[in-house]
Amino acid sequence: MNKQFSQSWLVAALSLALGFFSVEGRAQKPVGDRAEPDQHSTRVTYNTVKIDGLDIFYREAGDPSKPTILLLHGFPTSSHMFRNLIPALADRFHLVAPDYPGFGQSTAPAVAEFDYSFDNLASVVDKFTNAIGLKSYSLYMQDYGAPVGYRLAVKNPDRVRALIVQNGNAYEEGLRGFWTPLKDYWQEPNEANAAKLRDFLKIDATKWQYTHGTRDPKRISPDTWTIDQALLDRPGNKEIQLKLFLDYGSNPPLYPQWQAYFRKYQPPTLIVWGKNDQIFPAEGAEPYKRDLKRIEFYLLDTGHFALEEDGDVIAKYIRDFFAAQKIK
Repeated sequence: MNKQFSQSWLVAALSLALGFFSVEGRAQKPVGDRAEPDQHSTRVTYNTVKIDGLDIFYREAGDPSKPTILLLHGFPTSSHMFRNLIPALADRFHLVAPDYPGFGQSTAPAVAEFDYSFDNLASVVDKFTNAIGLKSYSLYMQDYGAPVGYRLAVKNPDRVRALIVQNGNAYEEGLRGFWTPLKDYWQEPNEANAAKLRDFLKIDATKWQYTHGTRDPKRISPDTWTIDQALLDRPGNKEIQLKLFLDYGSNPPLYPQWQAYFRKYQPPTLIVWGKNDQIFPAEGAEPYKRDLKRIEFYLLDTGHFALEEDGDVIAKYIRDFFAAQKIK
């Protein structure tokens, strides 16, 4: 067997297997005062749909007649970040979590074969929602999920029922010192500036994203950064990520447009933000209060991937928020 093929097969098998057992292999526990969910209603399926010739992988659970939450992941992860949240909510919601091109189990064409821009990622996700028949949805956005999700919201404001924002930026206040080398790259996309960003693609940086700012790093499963790093290490993937690092510079100029969307449409918004996040610090969460009137706001004592340490808390906040706002 070809060595490269064997490694790729192993990465895919490992990622799917760990995702499966972390969702369906664990006992379901009540959240808040709800009853024990029916086993069938919380069962997660693993699916693929063709979008513009690409295989787009997605996780899905729950009854499609119930309120849909479209779960949009960040960097450097995939829909795997939602592996525990999905079954925790699937008795009450319909949940759909796609992997973007270049991430997770979706097709990862080379940079010469695909436009790795946030405009294009949003376009693929928009076509994905149409392909699987989503007429309306609420958006759960983390990290890269914010620039993807806000593009969808501006394009399809009538479809968006609510926003759930978890360390997803829409304000200049959220781009602190961490972003200096990225801003340098946006201004001068040369190899010297690219070299500074390559460290973000190494295992130490991936592990740091999961453990920095947590109350107890021992509670964070090493499966998280191990799976993400295995996918980052696929041939050609680092070039994909550098292209997206560069294109992230297209997002701040759109912040005024996104903020205008908040003010005009006033979507009910739940902020559940890991306040110890150095990438998207709490300073980026506070400005949402300026533009949104129907907002619930929680700063959690954890880091960038808040679901890893406070997933049960976030699930309860989502349940209570949708009930209080009567979101359908």
